[in-house]
Amino acid sequence: MDVASTLSFRPKPGSIPDSPGVYRFRDANAQVIYVGKAKSLRQRLNSYFADFAGLHPRTQTMLTTAAGVDWTVVGTEVEALQLEYSWIKEFDPRFNVKYRDDKSYPYLAVTMGEEFPRVQVLRGAKKKGTRYFGPYSHAWAIRETVDLLLRVFPVRTCSAGVFKRAGQIGRPCLLGYIDKCSAPCVGRVTPEEHRDLAEDFCDFMAGNTGRFIKRLEQDMREAAGQQEYERAARIRDDVQALQRALEKQAVVLGDATDADVVALAEDPLEAAIQVFYVRGGRIRGQRGWVVDKVEETTPGDLVEHFLLQIYSEGEIPKEVLVAAMPPDAEAVTELLSEQRGARVELRVPQRGDKKSLMETVERNAKESLAQHKIRRASDLTTRSKALQEIADALDLDQVPLRIECYDVSHLQGENVVASMVVFEDGLARKSEYRRFAVRTKEGDVASIHEVITRRFKRYLEEKSATGELAAEDDVHGPIDPETGRPRKFAYPPNLVVVDGAGPQAAAAQRALDELGVDDVAVCGLAKRLEEVWLPGDDQPVIMPRSSEGLYLLQRVRDEAHRFAIAYHRSKRSKTVKESALDGVPGLGPARRQALLKHFGSVKRLREAGVAEICEVPGIGRATAEVIVSRLAQE
Repeated sequence: MDVASTLSFRPKPGSIPDSPGVYRFRDANAQVIYVGKAKSLRQRLNSYFADFAGLHPRTQTMLTTAAGVDWTVVGTEVEALQLEYSWIKEFDPRFNVKYRDDKSYPYLAVTMGEEFPRVQVLRGAKKKGTRYFGPYSHAWAIRETVDLLLRVFPVRTCSAGVFKRAGQIGRPCLLGYIDKCSAPCVGRVTPEEHRDLAEDFCDFMAGNTGRFIKRLEQDMREAAGQQEYERAARIRDDVQALQRALEKQAVVLGDATDADVVALAEDPLEAAIQVFYVRGGRIRGQRGWVVDKVEETTPGDLVEHFLLQIYSEGEIPKEVLVAAMPPDAEAVTELLSEQRGARVELRVPQRGDKKSLMETVERNAKESLAQHKIRRASDLTTRSKALQEIADALDLDQVPLRIECYDVSHLQGENVVASMVVFEDGLARKSEYRRFAVRTKEGDVASIHEVITRRFKRYLEEKSATGELAAEDDVHGPIDPETGRPRKFAYPPNLVVVDGAGPQAAAAQRALDELGVDDVAVCGLAKRLEEVWLPGDDQPVIMPRSSEGLYLLQRVRDEAHRFAIAYHRSKRSKTVKESALDGVPGLGPARRQALLKHFGSVKRLREAGVAEICEVPGIGRATAEVIVSRLAQE
């Protein structure tokens, strides 16, 4: 059946204008579930209905949830960007990308809207009339900086209650006595003088540091010239305090550089974005976000959505360095420039210090995504929900408390290996991981069949060895009585997951059927669309993109992939080392091993001379000369 034809809300042919605009899909309750923009509304909306089966599963879900679509025509792509973000902010559609902080970041805030501005650490939404610096990774980093700067800029830091009480009793707090507050509460300075201090504090934090240090150094020299050595010593300490505050902020780019560096890390389900804020060439702070990818997106799409959402209300620098250019880069640049009131340059760094800094931010994004996945996977309630969702989606009799996943790795059919990883109760059980050197050369499907066959043959053999097939009163069960440890393949899984689609899942099921194992479920997980395939089914099982069950299956599959690649690399490296010394007369396995152990690698052996090779026990001069000649030829 053509599902697209059943979508009664499909606009009539020719009714959609061929011009830029923004469109909204609504559900049966008239709630907006998706907002998008297009250079041509006609082409974009028709693409949703022309080939429903060819759409991404997430888009199919959105369409089957929708009950209507409307649109608004605009004049330019910039207007489309503005309206798209405005609607996303207003309606919060569940099928649009939404960024959320991966943690609450603290800011250094100066309340310039008050009569007596206050310096403090704030989190959460920004308030009008307050200047913010940061964000910082830790609150203690802000407090250390503030403690140093209060020597030079003694701005008020106390709460409104403390400030009011000090004025009532006519005595300042401790900071007033140790000269880390100018004590406006008791009238030591006028409101205007205190505001000047706050302005200087903000100028220093904004990067205008040179003039303050130069001014203090001049005052210090004048005090010393007038033989006021105590005052000169105090000013010297002030200069050192400012310099220590600057040292806490790494210099990464030229002094005049103001830029935000935006990098991302992603997998098929989620993405993490990190931003480093560079002001005056120094990293002033960083911040991170994570996002569930509930729609099909490219890195450029993620960057575009991020820039529009984050810079809608925040400070925009004159330069934004990104990991990938947005699809509508010119329109995005024009919109940001309008919001800033000056030209904004948007580009991907290609070389030099900015490229190096981007690589650093990318590493932070990868680490942020990894930590987010660990936190999410370690939650007991989330794990229980994930296992239940898998059981419901695959129609299992019970939740799969033990899941085994298999992946095959090779390079053009050579050095074929496979991995088996184990998750129990939703957590990795690394002591149960196993790896296989695959014998068949007939492709991934045949490799999966071989590996499943070998694994479950061992299971049946060990089950037979413990007497479980003949007797039910075996006291050892899957525990080896000699070692006291579980036998390697003694525990059967509830669910076998293979990396691949229908053919791989069918191969695994065929292997189990041939062995008579009928109490283990099988599924495949295809990388491209994260589709779950059951053996023999023509259509995949589509699990929601926000499903904890799909997230767990993906994590299991990714771990099997990582483990297989690690084994393949080590095997290939060993093969390369051994093949370099194959065929050398008089050089058997023991001597080859001795050479590699002595030199550490074939590369270092190749760089060695005859005399150095002769130092290895058992290697004579004639053999050493043959080795040097053979390695030189290769």
